[in-house]
Amino acid sequence: MYLHADNLDDTADIARAIADLLRTGDVVVLAGEMGTGKTAFTQAAATALGIAEPVTSPTFNLVHTYRGGTLTLHHVDLYRLSRTDEIEDLAIDELARTGAVFVEWGDVGDDIIGDHLEVRIAVGESDDQRDFALRSVGRRWDARWDKLRSALSVHTVDEWGNP
Repeated sequence: MYLHADNLDDTADIARAIADLLRTGDVVVLAGEMGTGKTAFTQAAATALGIAEPVTSPTFNLVHTYRGGTLTLHHVDLYRLSRTDEIEDLAIDELARTGAVFVEWGDVGDDIIGDHLEVRIAVGESDDQRDFALRSVGRRWDARWDKLRSALSVHTVDEWGNP
């Protein structure tokens, strides 16, 4: 599914639509170049979950956990990791047992992360615009895909990078 956001409010709408469908055990992989808004996307999802605590990038700590919302949110960053064993040591599947997991730079661990929703983000034509490509890896999101598509219909575009 391809989406376009004209501004930060649109990006927050997309994050909120995903957050509204999250369940314990879900993993959302965020992919995109530096500065595309992976942390901002996670912040918007956390707000939608009712998490009041400020959400910051876990680049140096690798994992931040936020409680207090409708669902515990684990925010993981794989940017500094390159080896499979380093990624496995984070035990993303174990984190998912206690909440939802958002994984920045998750595409580097795509081969070892199980079922997940991939959210690929790119900067659009202006600094505030973003293009999104969403895909379900595995079957976990199959039953919710139509609801997600419906919730995001206002942002849907025919192809990547073409609003």
